[in-house]
Amino acid sequence: MIPPYSSVSANDENKNDERTPRQILFSILIPVYNEQAYLALVIDRVMAAPLPEGVERELVLVDDCSTDRSPEIIETLVQKYPGRIRAFRQPKNQGKGAAIRRAIKEMTGDFAIIQDADLEYDPNEYSLVLAPLLDGRADVVYGSRFATRETRKVLQYHHKLGNLFLTHLSNFATGLDLTDMETCYKAFRADALKSIPLRSNRFGIEPEITAKIAKRGWTVYEVPISYNGRRYSEGKKIGWKDGVSAIRLILKYWFIDDSFYDEDSDSDSAQQVGQSKRYGKLLVKRAAPYLGMKTLELGAGLGAISRFIPQKERLTVTEADDRRLKFLNASYDGNSVVDVAKFDPRSGETSLTDGDKGAYDSVVCFNRTAILDVDVKTELERIRNLLNDEGRFVAVLPARKKGDSKGWKKTEIQESLARAGFVVEKLAPIASIERVFLRRDPKRTSQFGFIMFEALVGKTRWLDALLPPTRFFVVASKTKKEPSAN
Repeated sequence: MIPPYSSVSANDENKNDERTPRQILFSILIPVYNEQAYLALVIDRVMAAPLPEGVERELVLVDDCSTDRSPEIIETLVQKYPGRIRAFRQPKNQGKGAAIRRAIKEMTGDFAIIQDADLEYDPNEYSLVLAPLLDGRADVVYGSRFATRETRKVLQYHHKLGNLFLTHLSNFATGLDLTDMETCYKAFRADALKSIPLRSNRFGIEPEITAKIAKRGWTVYEVPISYNGRRYSEGKKIGWKDGVSAIRLILKYWFIDDSFYDEDSDSDSAQQVGQSKRYGKLLVKRAAPYLGMKTLELGAGLGAISRFIPQKERLTVTEADDRRLKFLNASYDGNSVVDVAKFDPRSGETSLTDGDKGAYDSVVCFNRTAILDVDVKTELERIRNLLNDEGRFVAVLPARKKGDSKGWKKTEIQESLARAGFVVEKLAPIASIERVFLRRDPKRTSQFGFIMFEALVGKTRWLDALLPPTRFFVVASKTKKEPSAN
């Protein structure tokens, strides 16, 4: 029986965190499976590796149900480095990708890197990989085994050829210009890494994470690193089947974009619709004639649709959730046109100032389910107060399904907007084909279903007059007359 590890979950109240407010925590994520030969030496090297000034480390080890002495070695290491190693055990063997997902969930740092539990990668190069993150240049840094160095270890040719083939295929699909997609050393802003939905259980996590980084539009840097490749006789586990799987995943995520899936949001087909690139572009194109020079977006989420909204004189993206706000702030850091602000129309809680009242030509609401109640006069009035006299409120509101209490009827939209002092200019049904191809539970939607939905988005407008609506496209203008007290 494997002994329990002396560690705590990231969700436990009793965390070992002796950092001062000025220190930065660096999470080193280490998946482990049958690594008894090298594990202790690797951890000693990781603990001894130099880090930039002001940076502390935490090691997050995830044992993927090892069958050798790795669990006992991990327990010994936890005791050797008290408060520095947090170890977790998977209930069954699932693969490197699943172990990394668990480590991401449990990490508590500001930045993170993936470290294999072998001697192929040198922890002494952490500072090199961290540098573009610490100085704010990058969101993600890849340590490349194939970038130019003064000296390098000669690698097994066919293995290198396979890596280069997968890298070039990935580059073709993502548009990135990487020299080493399959590298283990990938370092991230921790908040960004936590926001990526990852599915792959095995080595396919490498092309998957690369595809989703590209779709997010993050800033990626590469730095040259050393590499001491081991042989299969020394415990190397990746094989040709993983190469075939990588090709499949590169092609899959070329067509499918679920890089913005937010597990904290409602788990229904609306989440899948919101992550469709074509759907997002279609909504913004439909709204474009009604958008002014200064636009505010409600409920931006992780920015899936925000990325398509024209950045004219001023664009303000807002969220009520602090976690998403942190992500949006990092995404738009340094952008002089885009502001990020907290705004909750329901509670009125906001970081917007009095100077923002009446400052916007348009307020848009594309990716939001908060405005679902019929009696939302106060909420809509708060939105109206942000608009100038000629301003417009542009929204896509969910239609009420038969037997469902959520959503809107056409008459309810008209009445609610009128009570808040709006004049409806346009109220058009949208009969999306999502009900045909997407399941209510996103995890049950097949790859074929999402590909078909993505391919047909925008080409079925003729169905709007024939099928029951799934959404309503609404444009309402602000009037100079104050809202009625009724």
